[in-house]
Amino acid sequence: MTRRLAAIMFTDVVGFTASAQANESDALARLREQEEIVRPLFEPYKGREIKSTGDGSLVEFESALGALECAVEIQRRMRERNSKKPGPPVELRIGIHVGDVEESGGDIFGDAVNVASRIVPLADPGGVCLSGQVFDHVQNKVTYQLDKFSAPPLKGVRGRMDVYRVLLPWTAEDMSRGGSDLPRIAVLPLENFSPDPNDEYFADGLTEELISTISKVRKLNVVSRTSVMQYKSHTKHTPEIGRELGVGTILEGSVRKARDRVRIAVQLIDAASDRHLWAENYDRSLEDIFSIQSEIAEKVAKELQIHLLEPDRARIGKAPTENTEAHLLYLKGLYNFQRQSKEGLLTALTFFEQAIQKDPGFALAYLGLAGTYGYLGFWDMMPSSVADAKAGAAAQKAIELDETLAEAHIRLGWAQFPRNVSGAVRELQRAMDLDPNSAQAHLHLGNMYSFLRRYKEAVVETQRALELDSQSEATLAQAANNYLYSGQPDRAVELFTKTVQLNPSNVSVRDNLGLAHVRLGRFDEGIAEITKAIEMSMGSDPSQKADLAYALSRAGRLEEARGVLRELVKYHDKSGMGATQVASALASVGDTEAAFEWLEKAFQERSGYLNSISNDFPFEGMRSDPRFQRFLERLGYPKETASA
Repeated sequence: MTRRLAAIMFTDVVGFTASAQANESDALARLREQEEIVRPLFEPYKGREIKSTGDGSLVEFESALGALECAVEIQRRMRERNSKKPGPPVELRIGIHVGDVEESGGDIFGDAVNVASRIVPLADPGGVCLSGQVFDHVQNKVTYQLDKFSAPPLKGVRGRMDVYRVLLPWTAEDMSRGGSDLPRIAVLPLENFSPDPNDEYFADGLTEELISTISKVRKLNVVSRTSVMQYKSHTKHTPEIGRELGVGTILEGSVRKARDRVRIAVQLIDAASDRHLWAENYDRSLEDIFSIQSEIAEKVAKELQIHLLEPDRARIGKAPTENTEAHLLYLKGLYNFQRQSKEGLLTALTFFEQAIQKDPGFALAYLGLAGTYGYLGFWDMMPSSVADAKAGAAAQKAIELDETLAEAHIRLGWAQFPRNVSGAVRELQRAMDLDPNSAQAHLHLGNMYSFLRRYKEAVVETQRALELDSQSEATLAQAANNYLYSGQPDRAVELFTKTVQLNPSNVSVRDNLGLAHVRLGRFDEGIAEITKAIEMSMGSDPSQKADLAYALSRAGRLEEARGVLRELVKYHDKSGMGATQVASALASVGDTEAAFEWLEKAFQERSGYLNSISNDFPFEGMRSDPRFQRFLERLGYPKETASA
C-alpha cells in the first residue's frame, strides 16, 4: 500500500434510483450521457477516476483547487445540457474533501474517502459542497463565494466538521431575481421592542401583514412568511441571508406597541452590498397601522423603481378591517394558529370568532377559521365531518367578503376534495391566478394529484412550488411528502432531512422521513425515526403509530406490528377517533377482511385522514380489490382513481 495526501471528489446523479424504477432504459441512457460529458473533464484538472459508483464517480485529484475547478466546470456543462434538451434535467451533486488515502489494487481507502462520500448528499442538485479542509486550501485562490452552513453530523465521522457550499457563478447572477423576471425581496421578522413580552403576537402578525401587503405589488417577487420566519432573532449578516433566500433586497425593522400607540422602524437593504437604500420611522396610533403598511409598500416599490398604477395603489391601500380591536384579536388568532398544536388551534378558534363578533365583515378572520378547522379535522383533533363542514363554510364566507383572497380559494378547494375534484382543482387554479407566487397553491394541487395517483402532474406542481419557495420549512415538508408518495423516496429523504435541519422538533417530518427510509428498504433507520416522532409527540398522534405498524411489518417484525395495532384499537375505544389508522395497521399486518370492516367504521364515524387512503402505502395490496375501489368512489374519488 502507498499512502499520500489527495483531494477526493464524489459525484452522484440526483434521483437515479427512482428514475430507474420508473423507466430503466431511459434512466440508463441519461446516465451514459452524463458520463460522456463528465469523464473527459477529469484529466485536464489532473484528476484520475478511481471507479464508477453506479450512478456517479470517485475521483482523485492532485490538488484541492483542481478538484474544485473541475467540479464547477462539470456543473456548468450539465447546466448547458439541461438548458438545451427537453425532458427532466440530469443533475449531479458533488462533494470534495482533502486527506490521506492509501492505494491498493487500483482502489483508494481511508477516512478521506469516507468523509467525501458523506459530504455529497449535503449538496443541492446541481451544486458543490466542500469540507473545511478544502476551504482552507482554496479560499484565497478562487472568486466563487464559499458559504459555510450548519451541516448535520456526518455519519461515521467523529466530531463536527465544517462544510461549505459553493455559490456557482450562474447562481450569483440569478440571485437578485430569484430565477424569475421580477425583483425578489424578503421581509424579515420584525423585532418586538414592546414593553410587554406578550405583545410578540403583534410583531409576528405585522410581519405577515407586511409580506401580504408588499406581495400586492405585482412586479415584485416576495419570499413567503414560512421561509423568513427562520430568521427570527437571527444573528446572520444581511449578505448571508440574501444568498440563502436568493433575494436582492431585504426589508427589516422593529415594532414597539404601547397601549394605543405603535412605533415601527424599517430599513430597506441591498442584500449583496449590505447598503441601506431607505429607512423610515413611523410613530402613530394603532388605528393607522394599515396606512403605515401601505406607505411602506409604496416606498419599497419606489426605491426598486417599480411604477405603481392606480389599481395597484387601490389593492395596497385596502384595509381588511376598520375595527382596531378586531384586528388585534385576529393577530392573536394568527399567532396561536402558527403553533400547530391542538391547544394552539383551539385557542386560535376563540380569537378568530371574537374578531368576527367585533367585525362580521372581516374576511381574514373567516379565512383563519377555515384554516384552523381544516387542521383540526385532518389530524383527528375534531370529528372531520364537523370540521370539514365548518372549514368549507368559513372559506366560502371569506370569498364572499373578499374574492381576491388566494388562500381562501385554497381552503375552499380542500374542503371540496375529493367529493368535487373538478371544483377543488378550479379553486386552486383561481388561487394561482390571484397570486402567481403562491407556492402553497402549487403544493396543494400537487398533493391533490398525488391522492388521485396522477403522479407526473403531482411532481410538476411540486417542483414549481420549490422554485417559488425553496427555504420554507412548510414548503419543504409538503414537497417531500409529494415526492414520497409519487415514488421518489430518495428525493423525499433529501427534503425531509433539510426540513429537520430547519426545525428538529417537527414531529410529522421525522415520521415521514422514517417512511421514506422504509420505502428505500432502510428499515432500521425508518423505524428509529418513526419511534423518535412518537416519543416527541408522547404518543398523541395515532397516524404515527399506524406508520410504525407499517414499518415493522415491512421489516418482517409482525408480532411487534400487531402490538402497535392493539394500542391503536385501545386508543379508538377510549377516544372514539382513529378508526382509519386501525384499518391501516390491519392492512399492514395482512388482515384484509378486518381492514375493510374498520374502513367502514371510519366512514360511518367520518374519521379524519380517511381521504388519504387512496395512495397510502399500507393499502397498496388492497387497491386491486373491487371493494376498495367501490369504497374510494363512496368517498367521492372519481372512477379513474379508484380503478387505477
